[in-house]
Amino acid sequence: MKTVIIIAGPTAVGKTAIAIDLALYFQTAIISADSRQCFKELSIGVARPSEEELQQVLHYFIASHSIHEEVTAAGFETYALQKVNELFADHDVVVMAGGTGLYIKAFCEGLDAVPDVPADIRTGIIRAYETHGLQWLQQQLQEKDPVFYGKGEMKNPQRMMRALEVVEATGHSIFDFRKGEATIRGFNIVKIGLELPREELYQRINARVDDMMQNGLLEEVRSLLPYQHLNALQTVGYAELFDYLDHHVTLERAIELIKQHTRRYAKRQMTWFKKDKDFHWFNPRQFEEIRAFATSL
Repeated sequence: MKTVIIIAGPTAVGKTAIAIDLALYFQTAIISADSRQCFKELSIGVARPSEEELQQVLHYFIASHSIHEEVTAAGFETYALQKVNELFADHDVVVMAGGTGLYIKAFCEGLDAVPDVPADIRTGIIRAYETHGLQWLQQQLQEKDPVFYGKGEMKNPQRMMRALEVVEATGHSIFDFRKGEATIRGFNIVKIGLELPREELYQRINARVDDMMQNGLLEEVRSLLPYQHLNALQTVGYAELFDYLDHHVTLERAIELIKQHTRRYAKRQMTWFKKDKDFHWFNPRQFEEIRAFATSL
């Protein structure tokens, strides 16, 4: 049966090296499941695979879109399913690698159909959040969507804004649209998770941020300053340096915040993936064991 091998885990854990190793072994391609590496204008700050790595194996959903485009989990699902079916014409195995849990979930199980939201509602909520902050979002949801307020991620602004825009547009909680039934795919899915001891992972994250700065991250962010309002740039590594360039924080503080926010993001990623009992977990140094596991299926 045709198979997709998914390599997932937190940022900086070493997914790219494992994915390339498996893709070379199976003589196949890699589909990225990263919500930021798909933007061609972003490179250093999203830890895009190097040119050498990209030349080793054919990658998809890397630098495939512009920051001026809206890229969603639903869009990724459509893109990845189409690409997998194309690749299955010549390959029995396809590798998918990334840390965006919602994208991987969309690919494996499908997404619930939530109605489109008018742009003016979305824009109004974003502007209000930028002005009034997280507490305003919490109050709005407590009043307008008590179901989400009680069960949702109440410290995740993106999820909270999404819930608020849905209830304002439809009058219904976003939870009302969740069917809770996974779509069955016509191919086998194998999930491999990578993890490291927390202290080691955090050291790798800190070192990676230092490397990014040395490799020109500040210059990359400076070149994107005219577009800092775009949704694609409301992300770790860019938002903090925009604050520095706008004279809100010192450079030293901005770098410290990038490390802190990246560590928090890694923790959220692990919480997400650990909830999925289909993942088989390995240390990223276990190349032989991972390859043996992948070939035994």
